[in-house]
Amino acid sequence: MKNKRKQVKAKVISTKEYLLLFLATIVVCGGYSGILLAAVKKNNASSPSQASLLMLGYVVFVSVTICIIVAAFQYFRLNRPIRRLQDSAQRITNGDFSVRLKPYLGTNKKNEIEILYEDFNKMAEELSTTETLKTDFISSVSHEIKTPIAIIENYASFLQSKNIDEKERSKYIKTIIQGARRLSELVNDILNMNKLEHLKIIPKEKPYSLDEQIRRCVIFSENLWSDKKITISADLNDVTISYDESLLELVWNNLISNAVKYTDAGGEINILLKKEEGYAIVSIRDNGCGMDEKTLHHIFDKFYQGDTSRSREGNGLGLSMVKKIISILDGEISVDSQLGIGSSFTIKLRFG
Repeated sequence: MKNKRKQVKAKVISTKEYLLLFLATIVVCGGYSGILLAAVKKNNASSPSQASLLMLGYVVFVSVTICIIVAAFQYFRLNRPIRRLQDSAQRITNGDFSVRLKPYLGTNKKNEIEILYEDFNKMAEELSTTETLKTDFISSVSHEIKTPIAIIENYASFLQSKNIDEKERSKYIKTIIQGARRLSELVNDILNMNKLEHLKIIPKEKPYSLDEQIRRCVIFSENLWSDKKITISADLNDVTISYDESLLELVWNNLISNAVKYTDAGGEINILLKKEEGYAIVSIRDNGCGMDEKTLHHIFDKFYQGDTSRSREGNGLGLSMVKKIISILDGEISVDSQLGIGSSFTIKLRFG
């Protein structure tokens, strides 16, 4: 649930400022009144025409004084701050997301315009982050697509040579197939991620056995963990949930393959499924390389891979999809990891 912003009561012109404006007007007009009375006594002006003329002069002076004070106040407290806001908004429109507005009151008290400044700065920061993510995403996609294409192109060129034996030819063909498979997986992951990000209608839910689904996912990935002689132990309680089965299948496949990827040969992966206080809790723990704090902070970012030595085994989109799916299903996901000890991913899904 999103945090609601605390409402701040503020005014462009405070009561104190109204009072200062009123006192300034009284001081100026009172001073002029004193001068006027002194002039009347000195000149002994008693005729109606002289009195009317003096009163007219007084009214004009008071009106002009009030207009000047209000105009100056409006310029410094309204027009100039709003113009700064307009100029900054124009810079944002032109693509400069580094612009920030500084407070102009210089006190801890805030008026409505300064609160608007704060909201503007938050908007600029969010736009800057979005633009950075967009640039990084395009750069990462370009890199991930170029790599398998370059592999396919290079080894296809080697196959054209007449001076290679059958063993090398077989090796080159295998590498081309691996590159094509990696490219296909990347495109599929990008398409799946795009669908998830634009998903507006929650998929239809139907009851099914969660423990049986996890067993199928373990068997499906058998070639991955058996090749590395990894031992998988599963303690799965009988749990029936009502969710979109295909979405959660993506979650378990990604988490299991991710655990296999970062677990060394001969390692262990433990899968636990239990019921607890209205939740189905799935925990997938490995004794692999683990993660540091920096990696944990970015683990669900698109294309992020903390261990670059294993980057050829994936494209960095799997955990992003997992996070998005769990969010769509209104579940919870948490990660516990220690460098050199292993990692544990825990999913909580409400049922019943």
